[in-house]
Amino acid sequence: MIRKIFTLICCLAFAATFAQKTVYDNTNYSPKVKTVLLQKDLSIYDPSPVISLNSGDRLKLSFDLFSTNSEFFNYTFVHCNRNWEASDLQQMEYISGNLMGEITSISFSTNTYQKYTHYALNFPTAGMGLSKSGNYILKVFRNFDETDLVLTRRFMVLDNQTKIEASIKSATNAEFRYTHQEIDFTVDYEGFQIPNPFLDVNVTILQNNSWNNAIYNLKPLFVNSNELSFNYEDKNLFPGTNEFRFFDIRSLRTFSSQVVKKYTDSVQNAVLKPDETRYHLGYLRWLDYNGKRDIVNADGIDIVEDGDYAMIHFYLKSKNIAEFGDVYVYGELTDWQLKDEFRMKYWPDYEMYGVSALLKQSYYNYHYVLKDKDGNIDYTFTEGNHQETENDYTILVYHKNVFYGYDELIGALNRNSNTLNDK
Repeated sequence: MIRKIFTLICCLAFAATFAQKTVYDNTNYSPKVKTVLLQKDLSIYDPSPVISLNSGDRLKLSFDLFSTNSEFFNYTFVHCNRNWEASDLQQMEYISGNLMGEITSISFSTNTYQKYTHYALNFPTAGMGLSKSGNYILKVFRNFDETDLVLTRRFMVLDNQTKIEASIKSATNAEFRYTHQEIDFTVDYEGFQIPNPFLDVNVTILQNNSWNNAIYNLKPLFVNSNELSFNYEDKNLFPGTNEFRFFDIRSLRTFSSQVVKKYTDSVQNAVLKPDETRYHLGYLRWLDYNGKRDIVNADGIDIVEDGDYAMIHFYLKSKNIAEFGDVYVYGELTDWQLKDEFRMKYWPDYEMYGVSALLKQSYYNYHYVLKDKDGNIDYTFTEGNHQETENDYTILVYHKNVFYGYDELIGALNRNSNTLNDK
């Protein structure tokens, strides 16, 4: 009996040791939560959620809840490693002041078909600050109960100790020369101690603020004195994709670009002009918003409370490509995720895909993408890939702190591929 108990304890300990940690993501835990925005607290919209340590920088969270009654929401922060798993730090080691806060900015929709309550939060605050750099999760929950989650959002705190220089060019590898973009860069850490750069430094690269296709854990290729080189030919490639499509529903009363019909039943409706696939076409440059959205209401006085929701009807003319995977609407409007509510259904009688989704008045960018059988995003059958496409890239440099054992963010750079060259 004792031997069985001992064996059971060993098995449980082994399982606990190798249990997979939770990877935090940008998640809404209720279908009633809509239009979640996390942006810099600035007068212009900047959705890159990076603030500098001890700088006074702040982020702004806002979201709508489809309810006519206000709810009591709390929030807290979770420090994470570079792969978005909770770090080993205790909250008191990275939060200065209160460990939990309240969302007190609440307003109600007015003159809208869809009723909702709007919530907003600026952070960090004087009473609840952050004392360590790195990755963080903002957790919003109900009534002091952290298990009753409303949403989670990723953001980063930067303690800049480096100088990053980057160039974005067409791929060196001939196979991807005309379809992919190569992000080469160096990191100068002069004045900062990194005993083992190959072991302690990891880099993440984002395309257009999307975590879905991010490159993680990129190691230096070479070390030259205090300079790290990441001049790869394969590990730092992104599909060029194509310029984003757009539609404009800032007004639901007047003409809107790319909208062919508007009507009202239980909610407002907007039917978009049927799109066509572009994979077979050459590259055509136009000014886009790199997948972002601009929440603006042109029909009312207040941008937030007077902004209504509309059922947007998307259509894509295409042959049925179900054998390769499912087709989705994709962009910041889907939180850069392949969500079921944006998965398109094929209508063989019309030879097109279609889906309808409820969205707030805004100017939107979007793509159509294929989710292949392995769960990866593929542009081959919908938008196509071009090395000339204009994209935003974010380079994040992490260092393993040798004293406290956590991943600190010591460098960040935003770069646009308009500087693309063929050197």
